[in-house]
Amino acid sequence: MITREQVLHVARLAKLDLTPEEEERFSAQLGQILAYVDQLREIEDEGDELAHVVPVEKDLRSDEPAECLPRPEVLALAPAADDETMRVPAVLEGGGAA
Repeated sequence: MITREQVLHVARLAKLDLTPEEEERFSAQLGQILAYVDQLREIEDEGDELAHVVPVEKDLRSDEPAECLPRPEVLALAPAADDETMRVPAVLEGGGAA
């Protein structure tokens, strides 16, 4: 069983404000999920290949070095740029515009 403190820790990481009822419900649900994961860990899978409902074909291009686009062309594709870099919105809390 997952503890209330663990649920609150995960909620804090996810920036969720949980009600006491949600804490209790998520604690039970996460406990069930972790118990199922433990069951899956017990499965012997040495040497087994993955099974798929439909055939899986790997049509991947070869990973070979190629010429890069010139910087001015790349910067022209950006919604905002200066002479050297693309300008993007801040993604970290408390950050200002780049």
